Amino acid sequence: MSYPNPLVPGFNPDPSVVRVGDDFYLATSTFEYLPGIPIYHSRDFITWTQVGNVATRVGQLDVETVPTAGGAWAPTIRHRDGLFHLVITDAFGRGTLHFTAERAEGPWSDGVVFDGVDGIDPDLVWDEDGTAYLTFSGLGVNPELPTFMSHRGLLQAKVDLETGRALEQARSIWSGGGGQFPEAPHLYQIGDWWYMVIAEGGTERGHSVNVARSKSPEGPFEPAPGAPLLTARGTDRPIQNTGHGDLVVGPDGDWLLVLLGVRPRSMTRAFSALGRETFVTRVSWENEWPVFEPVQLTPRPGPFEYLDEFDGPLADQWMAVRRLPESIASTEVRPGWLTVRADGSTLSDPIPSFIGRRQQHQTARCTVDIDVAAGVGGIAVRYDERFHYSVVAGAGAVTARACIPGFERVAVLEYSGTELQLELTSRRPEAGSKFGSSASDIVELAAIIEGNRTVLLEVDGRYLSSEVAESFTGRVVGVVALAGEVCVDRFAYAGSDD
Repeated sequence: MSYPNPLVPGFNPDPSVVRVGDDFYLATSTFEYLPGIPIYHSRDFITWTQVGNVATRVGQLDVETVPTAGGAWAPTIRHRDGLFHLVITDAFGRGTLHFTAERAEGPWSDGVVFDGVDGIDPDLVWDEDGTAYLTFSGLGVNPELPTFMSHRGLLQAKVDLETGRALEQARSIWSGGGGQFPEAPHLYQIGDWWYMVIAEGGTERGHSVNVARSKSPEGPFEPAPGAPLLTARGTDRPIQNTGHGDLVVGPDGDWLLVLLGVRPRSMTRAFSALGRETFVTRVSWENEWPVFEPVQLTPRPGPFEYLDEFDGPLADQWMAVRRLPESIASTEVRPGWLTVRADGSTLSDPIPSFIGRRQQHQTARCTVDIDVAAGVGGIAVRYDERFHYSVVAGAGAVTARACIPGFERVAVLEYSGTELQLELTSRRPEAGSKFGSSASDIVELAAIIEGNRTVLLEVDGRYLSSEVAESFTGRVVGVVALAGEVCVDRFAYAGSDD
C-alpha cells in the first residue's frame, strides 16, 4: 500500500496520531486560531476527514491575547481504557493542558492545567502499573518564571491526570544528539524497550528525527547510532524541514511515522507558501532500532474541489483568529448565506473580522459570491496580521490590497453595484514573467462582474510563506468584513498539486 504525501495538506503542523482498533485519529497544531486542534479520522490511512475540533468553547484555550505564533502548540493524542487523551501547550496562554473525550469527535473537556510543568510539546504515556508520565521539551513559555524562553533539554515528570499535579520535580532525561531545540518527544514501549522519538535542529531546514531507547520510561536513554535517523537537510528532496514525528502501526501492520514537512518552491526552493503540512513515511526495524525511509512527494491526483453554500451550521474547517467564528459569523441571519459582521478591525489587527479555511494546494482558485449592500468586505488570504492579501467590495468600489511589513500596494476599481464575485488565485509563475524564478507563486486578486473578470493586483506569493513571515501557521483563505455586514452565498475552492 502506498500513502499520499502530503497526508493532510495545508496548515497542519506537529501531527500526532493514535490507532483505536481499525480507526486512526490525528491531531495538529492551530496556534492563535479557533476552534483549535482539529481531529482527523481515517480507516485506511489514505482518506482523512476532519470530524471535529478539541477547543470549541471559550476558555478551553486562552488565545485571545497571545502574541502571534503563541497558542496551541504540538498536541499528543492517545487512547486508554475507553477514553481519548490529548495533551498540548497553550503557549503564553493557559499553559500545558490535558483534555479528555469519550469520542474523538468531541465534546472534549475544558482542559486541566498541569501544575509544575513549564515547557512545550508534551507527550503522555503510561507504564505497566498505570503511572502516567509527561515528557516535554523544556522551553520555558511562562513569562512569570525565571526560565522564560530558556531551553532546558527534554524533561519528564510523573503526573496525576485528575488534578494536573506534577508528582515530582521535572527531571532531565536526554538532550538529544547535539542539534538545536530538542523537542517533540514521544515515548513508546515496544518489545523490551522504551523508545523516545524526538525532533531537533529547529523546525526549519535543519529539522530532523532522532531516537533513543531505554529499559525504563525514566531512562537512562541510549542514543541511536548514526543520528539523525531522518532529515532532508542538505538534500534536493521536494519535501524539506522533515521532523516532529509520531509512530503508529498502520492498517496493514506496517510501522509508520507521521511528521511535519514543507513543500518549498522557487529557483532555490526558498519559500513554502502553505507552511508546515502533515506527511508520512514507512518505518522498518534493524537491530531493534527504527529505520525511517526518506519522505517522498506523492501528491493526490487532482483537481480537488469543494463548495460551501451555507445551508446549515458552519463546517468544522472554518476558523477565526483569536476568537470563535460564531462571534462574528452566522448562517442563520440570512438563511443560505454566510453573514460576517465587521467590528472596526482590519486584517492588520490581531483580531480581525475574518473567518477562513486552510489553503491546501499550491495551485488554487477561491471565489466568493458576495452581497455588500450592507457593508464592505470580501475575500482574503492571511498568514498573520502583518502578511495578508485581499480584495473587497462595497461603498462604491472594489479594492485589492497586498500588505507586508512596511509596504502596502493598493488598486481600486469603481463599482456601484452590490452583488459580484471576488476571486483569489494562486498559480505558478510563467517562464520569463516579471516575477522571475524567485517567486513561490503568483497571487491574483480579481473581481468578476457580469461575467467580466478584472485582475486588480498580481502580487508575489513569496511574502506569504513560512520563511518570510516566519510564522508557524500557513495560508488561510476566507471572508473578511471591514464595515457593516457582508453576505456570502457561495464559497468555492478548486486546487491541484500540478
